[in-house]
Amino acid sequence: MKRRDFLKGAGVAATGVAAASALAAPAVASDKIKWKMVTSWPKNLPGPGVAAQMLADRITMLSGGRIEVKLYAAGELVPGRGVFDAVSEGTAELYHSVPAYWGSKSKGFLLFGSQPFGLTADEQYGWMAHGGGQALYDEMYARFNLKPFLCGNSGPQAAGWFRTEINSAEDLKGLRFRTTGLASEMCTKMGMAVQAMGGRDMFQALQTGTLDAGEFIGPWTDSALGFYQVAKNYYFPGVGEPSSAEECAVNSEAYNALPDDLKQVVAFACSSLYNDVWTEYTTNHAKALKKLVAEKGVMVKNLPEDVLMAMGNAAGEVIGELRENDDELVKRITESFLNYRDSMKEYKPLADNGQMNMRLLDINYG
Repeated sequence: MKRRDFLKGAGVAATGVAAASALAAPAVASDKIKWKMVTSWPKNLPGPGVAAQMLADRITMLSGGRIEVKLYAAGELVPGRGVFDAVSEGTAELYHSVPAYWGSKSKGFLLFGSQPFGLTADEQYGWMAHGGGQALYDEMYARFNLKPFLCGNSGPQAAGWFRTEINSAEDLKGLRFRTTGLASEMCTKMGMAVQAMGGRDMFQALQTGTLDAGEFIGPWTDSALGFYQVAKNYYFPGVGEPSSAEECAVNSEAYNALPDDLKQVVAFACSSLYNDVWTEYTTNHAKALKKLVAEKGVMVKNLPEDVLMAMGNAAGEVIGELRENDDELVKRITESFLNYRDSMKEYKPLADNGQMNMRLLDINYG
């Protein structure tokens, strides 16, 4: 994809917003546009709820008030899992959620959010910006009257909270487990009884024993939801979601009705948040994990190697099925994802893993 084409569709990734000042009008126009943003999260939930409010505020600010975005938390206007249809049908103008929730509409959606044994947060954005992903993202969502943008990432997710210890892949068979997206298909192939539910429902299910384990996001968000109170075994790595992208989707008619400068405002607001949101997650995950261990009695554990191998083989089956999907677009999305993943396969272990392994050395550093 040509760089200028991507910039038109998704904006320029940047940490700050000062560079966008030229995009905003010098004064608030008399014909102010009022948009409703529906989200899949409780209001100001650490992580995604905070990020959703940041996006609403940023669009309003960068537009110089010409677009005024009002946020509605999950359940205030529509249920959290109803935001896709609400925006597609025009009940609201845009939503904040994750692609992992839309697999019942098409498997192709799921690859844009996270993939078992798939892309890291920076690779996910690299695929979209430089590997052809954005054009495919646009094509899939256009079927549903939506214009999509990635606008954040939670980074590597945890494998989950378990009420009992896991010693082998056999221990997972029949386990009642909460997860979403392609990770749910991977877990199902391993014999787990997968259930989809929101974070608050997951807490109640763990508390009553109707759920044996589950993953939601990571230490920062998970601690706010209190999972540590009912399941002390916190497992890593979260190979089901090496990263999880957050997205904003805008009703196509509402987006196309905007003048070109305001289209750029929406695109830039989304792309400029990606790094801000990702690094906020990373910073607060690290702080929260220390507190969970030191003050809440949480036991951080690594999944056994045979569990990781079983998950990897199951994930391979899931991706193989996507390559044979009846939908030609799903096949193209899958091949594009695999090609980008392969292009990173040799470099990233040398670059990122090499640096992380260096930190484990017993050296005198400050």
